[in-house]
Amino acid sequence: MAQTENPGTRRRAALQDARLYVCVTARRERGDLRQFLHAAYEGGVDIIQLRDKSLEAAAEIEAIEVLAEVAREHGKLFAVNDRADVALLTGADVFHVGQGDLTTAQARTVLGPDVVLGRSCHSTAQVDAAVADDGLDYFCTGPVWETPTKPGRPAVGLELAEYAAQHAQHKPFFAIGGVDAARLPAVLATGASRIVVVRAVTEADDAAAAARALREALRA
Repeated sequence: MAQTENPGTRRRAALQDARLYVCVTARRERGDLRQFLHAAYEGGVDIIQLRDKSLEAAAEIEAIEVLAEVAREHGKLFAVNDRADVALLTGADVFHVGQGDLTTAQARTVLGPDVVLGRSCHSTAQVDAAVADDGLDYFCTGPVWETPTKPGRPAVGLELAEYAAQHAQHKPFFAIGGVDAARLPAVLATGASRIVVVRAVTEADDAAAAARALREALRA
């Protein structure tokens, strides 16, 4: 009988190949979450995170269960933000935290070794800490540009992505914050090869086409 692949091994292999990561709300005002998720994955998105601060836990879990179902249909990864309990209950592939959230050790205590764990970084010191953290699978640098999805958080510019590209060693990192098709060449020029986007895909008239264009640029 063939051995079943360890879920952590599968998830981390997918992370290594991942280039395009999208954060999306539950899209309650549009009522099209499932359709959007299919379009985004079909367009080449590798990871989708549901991030919606307006939701109570029950509604968040319901939306993430839709995300989980669609992600599995496409053989792609899905992520949960901040809430380890929600990540555990929904069987998340990826759990993402900020600097003030659970430590890596705390997240691992709740979720175990097989969940891909990522953290947001806003300074060179935080990048250094993320690179040195063996329990962390990836990190994000940003916001590169100020963005309405993170009101009040100042932009760190392209310099932090450039620093990460020089110091990340073999740990994947994603540049985040105001990145879109027009700004992508400047991001790639830092040495970054992975991005997180929100509006560039979620507000596009054709989510699949917008994702496809970004994914093609990231392959170049």
